Parts: sequence; structure tokens; C-alpha cells
Amino acid sequence: MEDASEPEQNWAYLPDVCLRHVFHWLNDRDRSRAALVCKKWSCAMYSGSLWRCRTITFYGHPSRARMLEFQSALWYTKKFGKYLKHLEIKLSNPYNTPFIKKFQLTMKGLLSHLGKCNSHLVSLSIKYLELDGLIWKNVVRTQFIKNLATFLKRMGKQLDYLNLKGARITLEEGCELLNSLSSLTNRSFISEINIEDFFSLHLSVYSSALFQQTMSKFHNLTILTFNYNCISDELLDILRERSSHSLCTLNIKCHIHDPHGQVVSGMSWANLAKRAPKLNVNFFFERVMKHDHLARILLVEIPVRSISLRSCYFSDPDWTMRPTLTNLLPAYWDGLQKLTLELNNDHELLDNELLQLILSCKRLLFLKVWAFLSVSFMERLLQNRAERKCILTTIKVRIYTAQYDSTEEERLLADIYRRFKYLIDSELNYFVITYPMV
Repeated sequence: MEDASEPEQNWAYLPDVCLRHVFHWLNDRDRSRAALVCKKWSCAMYSGSLWRCRTITFYGHPSRARMLEFQSALWYTKKFGKYLKHLEIKLSNPYNTPFIKKFQLTMKGLLSHLGKCNSHLVSLSIKYLELDGLIWKNVVRTQFIKNLATFLKRMGKQLDYLNLKGARITLEEGCELLNSLSSLTNRSFISEINIEDFFSLHLSVYSSALFQQTMSKFHNLTILTFNYNCISDELLDILRERSSHSLCTLNIKCHIHDPHGQVVSGMSWANLAKRAPKLNVNFFFERVMKHDHLARILLVEIPVRSISLRSCYFSDPDWTMRPTLTNLLPAYWDGLQKLTLELNNDHELLDNELLQLILSCKRLLFLKVWAFLSVSFMERLLQNRAERKCILTTIKVRIYTAQYDSTEEERLLADIYRRFKYLIDSELNYFVITYPMV
């Protein structure tokens, strides 16, 4: 029987798989300290499974502690970079050109090292670079894009996921980076790309033959996240010809400042949906609220699964939500599963129209609404849910009010909650509050 008074002996015989699991939960500093205990623990430090995922954050306003963390993380990434499978780079609050220059030089060394030593990287994320910002001087910006393109050329065969959301670069620069993924074989089999806000604002990417030629090189896309200003009949045809066998999800953002007046044929959408039977489309609208704009985009042939309409607190008397709720969205009654509405509808009440839409969408599971609604709307919605007239599992509602004091509304909501408490507690992810909009 082992002597319980000798814990060192017990730790010495800890199985390797358990020791690696302990190391997995330690940060870099604690790992390095633990590695000094003995040879066995030092060997555990070099287990490849500990270094498969890494996030490096470049802080624009670093404290001394953050600087040490940054230097440590960068050193460890270089030391154990050969094991990396998933790498995320974060640029937090960059504030001046010298910092961006330092970031560019550091990334040059990091990408060069990984390009030479790593053969396992399958996922790369570098979000919100905002390369159109003033702090990015032309020389630094050009060099950074060149270094990233070189890295993507080396990794193009093995990368399965690339996220460059928020890069904000020119059409030519963007296509150069995307073409890097297929430079060796003139085709890429990467399965997931996020190029939301990848291009600079106001670009009519949909009319670019260069962009269409670039996208034609992707032959195995499963998930594509991008902006509506990229969509054209030609692009939908390319997706149908190249990736219909694999394509499952299109995430499409439509922003008020991006061109979205192009005419896209319903037949192009229908042909793509027919060839890609697993396809689901998720729309995210930012301040694109006018019915005629939405009607040009939300065609009945699109297999829509999710719609988010956000006015971002703006109120515009030129748009009304009623025709969208009564005419456009009901077309997706058999496919819509998630609906998000964030509206400043102080000029129109939408209780009845919204309730009818919810009841007509037979597969709707998720509802998030920030809008001017009456408290009685929640009572009616929960009553219909109790009667199984809808199948919602998530209800998140922020009821806007035009008064500072919402005590009475809160009391009524509490009464409604008590009445439907069993349903809410047993079947719903439920959160409802009032919010003064004055």
C-alpha cells in the first residue's frame, strides 16, 4: 500500500495522459515553471497536443504585464510552431503608425517561421485588420499584404479555414490574397472562408470580373461568409459549378454603406439551391430597412434559414416594417429557423404582424426582438407557445418604452412570467425586459 505521506512519489507516477491534461489547463508561464520540476514534466511540456491551438493578441495600449504576456506567447509560438493546427491573431486597439510598423515586422517573422516549420496548420484567423485606416502607411500595408500572401501560398494546400473578416482592402489586394490559396495548382480545396467586410466600403465587387475569376478557383467550399455587394448571377453560377457538392451555408451581410442595388436573378438562386440541396442562407441586414431594397434581395427562391434586421437605434420615417413582416418574410415559412429584429419602430406598432409571422413560420426556433411592443404581446406569444401553435425554444425580447418609468410594464411582465413559469422554466431559453428609449 502506497504511503500517503509521500505525495511527490504519487505525482511522479502520474500517467502521461493525465499529466498532459493538467498541462493543458495551464498558461504559458505556469507550464514553463512546471517543466522545471523533473525530466518527465519537462517532456510533457513538449507534447504536441498542448500547442495545437494558439491565440496571439497584439495590444495597442499594452501594460507591462500585457507586454510580458505578448512576448511570452510569441516566443512559445515560434518554439512550438511546428505543432500548430489552429492559429488566431488579434489586433486590439491599434493606435498609431509605430505600433502598426512593429506589428507588421513581428508578423513578418512569425509567418516566415511558420511557413518553414509547420505542415499541420489547418485554421488561420486574422480579423479586423482595417487596412484602410490612416495608421496603415502605404509601405507598411503593402509589405504586410505581401508577407501574408507569401504565407498563404505556402499553406494553401493544407489550410481548411481562413478568416480575414474586417480586413478592409482594395479589390485588387483582396483578390491577390485569395488567389494565393490556389497559386500552386490554380485551384483551392479550402472548405470555409470568412471575407465579411474584407473589401473596403462602397466597392461594387459584384461587377468585378477579377473577383469572379478568383472565386472560380475554389472547388470545395462548405461555408462562405461575405457581403451582399459581392453577389451576382455570375458568382452564384460559379458556386453552383464548383462547390454545389459541398456547399452548406452562405452567411451574407448587407450594410447600408455597401452597394446592394444590383439585380440578381431568382433563377440563379433556384439553380444553386437545386444543385446544393444542403444549402442554408443566413442574412444579416445593417440599416437596410426599406421594403423595396429588401424585396430586391430577399427572393423567394433563396433557402433562407436565418434573418437579422438591425436599424441600430436609427429611426427613419421613410421606412416601415409592416410590409416586410406581412409580405416578404412569410415566404420563408417552411425554412426560417432564426429571426432577429432590432428596430426603432416608434412610428408604427407591429404586435399583430409580428405574432402572425411567428405563427406562420413552422420551423422557427429562435426569436430575438428589440422593438417598441406592448407588454400584452408577450402574453399572447406565450399563450400560443403553450398551445403548441409555434415551436420556439429561445425568446429574447427587449421592449422599448417611451417613458423613463417602466415600473408598471415590469410588473405586468412579472405577472406574465408567473402565469407561464412552468413552460418557461422547462422548455424555453427566455429573457424579456423593458428598455426606456427617450
